[in-house]
Amino acid sequence: MSWRKKMAWLALALLLVTGLAYANRLLILQHSLGWYTDWENPRVAEQPVVWQPGPAQPAEGKRPPNIIVIMVDDLGINDVTTHGGGHASWGVSTPAIDSLGQAGVRFDNGYAGSAVCTVSRAAMMTGRYPWRFGVEYTPTPGAMALVAGELYPYQPPPFIDRPAARSAKRFNELGMPASEHTMAEALKAQGYHTVHVGKWHLGSTPEMRPNNQGFNESLFMESGLYLHEDDKRVVNSKQTFDPIDNFLWPNMRLAVSYNAGRWFEPNKYLTDYFTDQAVKVIETNRNRPFFLYLAHWGVHTPLQASREDYDALPQIADHRRRVYGAMIRSLDRSVARVLQSLREQGLEKDTLIVFTSDNGAPGYIGIPEVNQPYRGWKLSFFEGGVRVPFVAQWPARIPAGTRYAPPVSGMDIFSTALGAAGAPAPTDRVVDGVNLIPHLAAPAQLQPERPLFWRDGPMRAVQHQGWKLIASDNPRKDWLFNLRADPTERNNLAQSQPAKLAQLQALQQAHHSGMPQPLWKSFIQLPVFIDKTLDQRLDPAVDEYTYWSN
Repeated sequence: MSWRKKMAWLALALLLVTGLAYANRLLILQHSLGWYTDWENPRVAEQPVVWQPGPAQPAEGKRPPNIIVIMVDDLGINDVTTHGGGHASWGVSTPAIDSLGQAGVRFDNGYAGSAVCTVSRAAMMTGRYPWRFGVEYTPTPGAMALVAGELYPYQPPPFIDRPAARSAKRFNELGMPASEHTMAEALKAQGYHTVHVGKWHLGSTPEMRPNNQGFNESLFMESGLYLHEDDKRVVNSKQTFDPIDNFLWPNMRLAVSYNAGRWFEPNKYLTDYFTDQAVKVIETNRNRPFFLYLAHWGVHTPLQASREDYDALPQIADHRRRVYGAMIRSLDRSVARVLQSLREQGLEKDTLIVFTSDNGAPGYIGIPEVNQPYRGWKLSFFEGGVRVPFVAQWPARIPAGTRYAPPVSGMDIFSTALGAAGAPAPTDRVVDGVNLIPHLAAPAQLQPERPLFWRDGPMRAVQHQGWKLIASDNPRKDWLFNLRADPTERNNLAQSQPAKLAQLQALQQAHHSGMPQPLWKSFIQLPVFIDKTLDQRLDPAVDEYTYWSN
């Protein structure tokens, strides 16, 4: 064959490949993150985690309390039976989670630091409003934004800044600055052995990982499957109407690492695996004060339940609800096993345990009950997006059966943990969280009134003295609610209460004035409907909505 013919065939082949790639560009983008993950981080079979051994005998003298923070993911306030609701009618009660509030305190008005993962976790870990240090958005892969317009067929449409998405930093480079002073750093300085197990979502570069943020040890969730999709021990529920779900399934992997080592695949349902490891941490550290941050992935999508939990709920006819209920069941079992381990080690009485969620449940899973009776979902600042399960116990200091009515925030966990440990609060920066122990221990001190703020690009909110303002620039609208008279936010008083509206607007303006620019630019805004789930028919002309910015 002549040189000219060879070149002609080569050009034709290149043209054909280019044409096929263009025709399948959406499929390629939709799978690109997973393919890149496989290439960059090949995984091995499960490796045993050898936790750093503690002393054989406890030290003499009084020991500070152990501290355990259990933060779960996307768990709605109506996903537990603690607050009088829950899914008991499904056969899914949460007795272990409920027992924390019964043996300690139930916070009736517990709020997440944000309506989305990273921002809420940064607030909890630092005790500060995260926008004070530029964390205003949750890291999102640029590839997800590039396919969002194709995957999201609903109205109103998403807003996508494609050049910004293409030029965005890699997902693992976005997170909380290492310069922030974390709860783990403060407790480590007090002699605590500090351990992280599970989700982090505050950055994956060496300087942002837990080991550089005060944790002696970290069992780090590197991706987002509970088990392999085709594993016979797992039951899957795919929401084909959800663009986020359609992106997660092809791109998530089963992967963890220990102390930033090689990625490996746990040979067990992820919630149970993390619980196994948390129990080992308690046993290993029984003779020294420890801080355990157990950050479960459940009940975040993709919805995957262990076959054992799924089979235990045959009365639930709807497959999606059954998978979801089974995931809640596994979380409650995790709390039960942690409590049992503390009892076995003789540590229950002098261990502070806090249980909460990073935000409310999302509407994109298509289960309307998850945040009832409150309006809104994850990604919105209505009560359903930020009001979360929030319970704690410390038998040595918190009287059993305590009910606490004033609003509390996930930021308060930082100051409460430091106060319990006798650790000094940072003096070189503003700390927004409050030490709740003096307000819970008898005789209790009165908590001073304080506003709580939330912020996400063009959407902001403030709650103060029973009133709440949600201000949205896209679409431009104010919602003003008297939560004491209207806790489910049905009656917008923005027009009828101009003086109160102006007062809360002034509070917002004063708080946000002078805050730094976000550390990274938002490149996608997704509509979040307030009263309907994503699988329901939506009418933008009638249904209320806001936009969430990544």
